[in-house]
Amino acid sequence: MAPTIGGEIERVDGRDFTYEEFVERYMKPNLPVVLTGLTDTWRSRTDWVDNSDPTRPNLSFFSSLCSSSVVQVADCNKKEYSEQERVEMTVADFVRSWVEDSSNQPESCRYLKDWHFVKEFPNYCAYSTPTFFMDDWLNIYLDSHALHRDTDICPHQNEANCADYRFVYMGPKGTWTPLHADVFRSYSWSANVCGKKHWLLLPPSQSHLLLHRNGKSSIYSVYDVISELQFPGFKKTVWLECTQESGEIIFVPSGWYHEVHNVEDTISINHNWFNGYNLSWVWNLLLEDYKIAKEYIEDIRDISDDFESLCQRNLAANTGMNLYDFFIFITRFALANIIELHHVPNSKIASHLVHNLTSIQEIASKMTSQEAFSAQCLRTISSENYDAFSDVAKAFEEKKFHELCEAVLKTYRSIVGEHENFTKFETRNGNKESCFSVNCRKDNCNVVAIVKGLVNEISGPEDLIYLIDRFMESTLQIQ
Repeated sequence: MAPTIGGEIERVDGRDFTYEEFVERYMKPNLPVVLTGLTDTWRSRTDWVDNSDPTRPNLSFFSSLCSSSVVQVADCNKKEYSEQERVEMTVADFVRSWVEDSSNQPESCRYLKDWHFVKEFPNYCAYSTPTFFMDDWLNIYLDSHALHRDTDICPHQNEANCADYRFVYMGPKGTWTPLHADVFRSYSWSANVCGKKHWLLLPPSQSHLLLHRNGKSSIYSVYDVISELQFPGFKKTVWLECTQESGEIIFVPSGWYHEVHNVEDTISINHNWFNGYNLSWVWNLLLEDYKIAKEYIEDIRDISDDFESLCQRNLAANTGMNLYDFFIFITRFALANIIELHHVPNSKIASHLVHNLTSIQEIASKMTSQEAFSAQCLRTISSENYDAFSDVAKAFEEKKFHELCEAVLKTYRSIVGEHENFTKFETRNGNKESCFSVNCRKDNCNVVAIVKGLVNEISGPEDLIYLIDRFMESTLQIQ
């Protein structure tokens, strides 16, 4: 049963849009789009492309620069559960197998996926993130913080493989990615450095039609022979499609299932990200998966001393993040936005920071009714997790939190087109500053004292809501 195609994904010149126009037309309504004209100056569009044939990748570049890098390689001909079978190999071995396979008509079909190239080669500027995609809370946070703090969940927190969601994909013609919705129900953007991809996308309103009749599994590929008895809803699905050319970027919104096939040898750059416009998608997925994790082990609740901890551990393993990871994330991001908003209450940046805090407050309000955030459960969580969100004074002393604040400010100044290079001085008038914002120009800035005066400890979502309420109230009055 071939998929029913309802139309083409819109294609526009990205240079014709302001950031605000992109938000209103695509990001807020959660609609996909293909963008042209945004990658011409990227270094990767030169270095990674064969000089003699611009439609083909320059594999020798990767063999020389990255030969010893260890990467994840999927065999597109082998299914493992709901994904493709993966192995680890060096980039040199992958390139060698690509060249050999193209000559010998192989049985396997290898596709390098999820390569953390930026983390591994931070001094090589392969590309610049387009302005439309800069409001990326996920990667901004992960540049200074670990997503997991419990050592039993992520014992090797410094490994590049769990450090960001910026990826490079490389594969020959015929490689592909099975049907899926993106991690955390995040947004994603994908740029073809060279090559061509065919995309099929399904709106979130139709995602239930992909489920097995038992409601517990989904379709692996829309091109499989799909049983109408097992998947009775599939025949009702109506898809959007596009062929993405070299140099083009596709924006994939939250919750859109998609399947992607390389119709030429292809290299792409891909980011997963979320912000205030799709934060509710992340929360809804975590809540749904949390309920499943609880139901799965409900029969041991009465005999378990750490039932909630088990639920959170399983949630992190299955979804990539648990409720406490997420609460730490939004708490620290809220604190960083508060610090910077104090210094720019009347600037163009302020509207972005206010929107961020409002979005976080809405999610925190939804958290208050969940068992995981009851006083009883919060008393049982690890000290690493509790201290990370509760101890405001300690957070303000941490270098990684200072880095987060600086990254937040830099992001929104780039979005609004402010490029002044502020210099941060550790001392003024011979005294160590109490304020660590790079945007601070006061000798006696009291923002830290203000925040600590409002709430010195954030013991749960209610305290975070209170802090945002009180701070926003005072800041908006100043405006």
